[in-house]
Amino acid sequence: MDFYTANWYPMGSVYYRKFDCYRMEWDLRDGFRECLVAAGPYAGTVALMRNYCAKPGRPILEIYSAAGVLLSSIPWKSGQVVHLGWTLTQDLVCIQEDGTVLIYDIFCAFKRHFSLGSEVKQNQVLEAKVFHTEYRTGIAILTGALKFTVASNIDDVKLRRLPEIPALRGPPTCWTVLFNDRVPLVLAAVGPDLYLLDNTSCTAVTLPGMSPLAGSALQMAVSFNYKYLAVFTDTGYIWMGTASLTDKLCEFSSDLRQAPKQMAWCIRPGSRNIALALMWEKLIFLVGRAREGVHFPLDEPSFIVPELDGIRIVSSSTHEFLHEIPKVTEDIFKIASMAPGALLLEAQKEYEKESQKADDYLREIKDQNHLSDAVENCIEAAGYEHAPEMQKSLLRAASFGKCFVEKYSPADFVTMCQDLRILNAIHDYQIGIPLTMTQYKQLTIQVLLDRLVLRRLYPLALKICEYLKFSDFQGVSRILAHWACYKVQQKEKSDDEIAQAINQKLGDTLGISYSEIASRACECGRTELAIKLLEYEPKSEDQVPLLLKMKRSNLALAKAIESGDTDLVYTVVTYMKNEFNRGDFFMTLQNHPVALSLYRQFCKHQEPETLKDLYNQDDNHLELGNFYVRSSYGAEKRVEGRVAELQNAVEEYNKAKSELAARATEDQIKLLRNQRALQDKVDKPYLDFSLHDTVYNLILDGMHKKAEQLYKEFKIPDKRYWWLKISALAEKEDWEELEKFSKSKKSAIGYLPFVEICMKHQNKVEAKKYIARVGIEQRVKAFLLVGDLDQAAESAIEHRNEQEMNMVLSRCASAADNTIVEKINRAKSLILKK
Repeated sequence: MDFYTANWYPMGSVYYRKFDCYRMEWDLRDGFRECLVAAGPYAGTVALMRNYCAKPGRPILEIYSAAGVLLSSIPWKSGQVVHLGWTLTQDLVCIQEDGTVLIYDIFCAFKRHFSLGSEVKQNQVLEAKVFHTEYRTGIAILTGALKFTVASNIDDVKLRRLPEIPALRGPPTCWTVLFNDRVPLVLAAVGPDLYLLDNTSCTAVTLPGMSPLAGSALQMAVSFNYKYLAVFTDTGYIWMGTASLTDKLCEFSSDLRQAPKQMAWCIRPGSRNIALALMWEKLIFLVGRAREGVHFPLDEPSFIVPELDGIRIVSSSTHEFLHEIPKVTEDIFKIASMAPGALLLEAQKEYEKESQKADDYLREIKDQNHLSDAVENCIEAAGYEHAPEMQKSLLRAASFGKCFVEKYSPADFVTMCQDLRILNAIHDYQIGIPLTMTQYKQLTIQVLLDRLVLRRLYPLALKICEYLKFSDFQGVSRILAHWACYKVQQKEKSDDEIAQAINQKLGDTLGISYSEIASRACECGRTELAIKLLEYEPKSEDQVPLLLKMKRSNLALAKAIESGDTDLVYTVVTYMKNEFNRGDFFMTLQNHPVALSLYRQFCKHQEPETLKDLYNQDDNHLELGNFYVRSSYGAEKRVEGRVAELQNAVEEYNKAKSELAARATEDQIKLLRNQRALQDKVDKPYLDFSLHDTVYNLILDGMHKKAEQLYKEFKIPDKRYWWLKISALAEKEDWEELEKFSKSKKSAIGYLPFVEICMKHQNKVEAKKYIARVGIEQRVKAFLLVGDLDQAAESAIEHRNEQEMNMVLSRCASAADNTIVEKINRAKSLILKK
């Protein structure tokens, strides 16, 4: 394996290696001269802005893949750009000198912009940095007034002006962004002095263990995870420690005095080793805890991109990756290694040669009882390899070894094969995403799929979903939805062609929302296409809002009615009411009876005046009459107003030829007027009583003549009037008037009710006065009401009515009633004999 370890560089007890990812496809004859450069993390895209100093030519913004393949470009027509950076979601952040921040996607399509405020605009931006937390992207700027401003989240911009550094006469020699409990801070160097700026204070700080002869800080670098900080001074001294400024990790003294163009940490997650890369024009110098650093000469100007597990080195011709060699890889490939993984790899190679040595190597591993470890080591090491041939070699060794392990679970082996196949597919220069296994695991497959979709690499994303057997909802549906949203932007094809193509591709795939695709078409100004796409949307609640947004309210109303969802219909009707003039609104409702009916119901409870207009529009006199009747019992309290409303109702009922309703309303008018007169006369509430209650209360109040007058005027039926009067007189306990009334004329209800009403008020004496006048057929019931069982029995026997006799018997419960029982039984026996 000597050839394999030839490009390993030792630094203390650790090895580092640098391998080629791509020969770059771009054509940068002048390198990065007069260019602003920004590369996204996790093998992201690269943005270049040429001629950004706004000299003779107009600046050009170009976005490339990591392989240097041009994705998009536009001439820059806005202001002077100071800094470029990428968000976590792969949007390009362009910070201008005037404090305007513009956001573009990877295809140079403008998304949005925001301003950093009038103060920044006035003082201009001198320097800027884009930084990331776990879920958001922020920016920090230094203005011409030598003040720092921070926005910790560009999706919800809240600017914070940090305190001033005392006695600052010029820009800090260097500065960077740190974090304390997710709150961004600024660490700035003014000569040999360091200042930490938070929301409220500016504090002078001293780095722990830093040499007093270190000099002035010229460059700072924070690690990818913001845990470590490095400072380079003008004496060539390098301090490395924690970003919390509490611990020093190590220091290094170099012979180089000039400030490096860039510094970046080169750390592998889980490793205890640390390393810092410093880049000058022709050199990358890697330093750490070891006494000596490692020099990597550069053939051409480059820039470095910090990553989770190393650094990328990008030049006009190459893209390389520098990282610490993992311990498992070192154990397998180190010269003369006797590690289990190394022996298994050799055993597999000898097996291919059909050599006896294969068995010897296997026996040696088995004797040490490390065969399972050897298999796992080979699988793990395969994940750290960039070259497919070396990956295959290690996986073949693992496959060979696992055949000799009892009860081996192949899950890790299968997963590694899947992951490497995906990584190799996206490494292809036409795709240009050279993720390492460590980055891939941190990024997750879902985010990778999102990035492929963002790059419009739909076929590859679909293949990966099919390969991993993702559910439609997890993968295919989401990707096809994004594809469809991109498809609607293609202006060279007709609406029919695009709609059919989308439907043929998507069909009824679970999780697809045609309304979202239609919404995208609407945003692109393709209203007709959006309407065609909505025809495929099965959910009316998703169709209707977009149709309203597109001002297609008639179609929206038809869809809402078709759905049977009354809330949806109300939503459309409310929208139309606000958007249309009154006449057009009513005319539209006339064409949709269901909507009209629902709107009437709504108006009946919420907007009665609108309901009146609707009935007028329809010449619906009967409903207008009903409306005026309801209105008379509404907010209007004055009798005159209520009478006027009822007069209107009478007119409408007459127009509708509803004589019964008109006559009843006229009677109500007369009753209201009578009630008002009564109320004024006796100072007692009469208004809103029914005719029944009015007459009843008149009798209670002793106004018998007035009650008689209403009885005749309103033609109250005789039986009802008699019941009203005897009930009121009994409640009043005016027994004398009750007796007088009973003798005034022949009772319309008979005289049993007199007995009943007296007994209801527990007056047996008065009740007995009316028994003699009760008809023979009801007399037994009358005697029973007053509790006279003897007379009841006599009357029943006299009538020879067996049913009445049984009624009396049912009331005989005590021993005192035995005589009555015997009398009735004898009478019943005589009746039976005859």
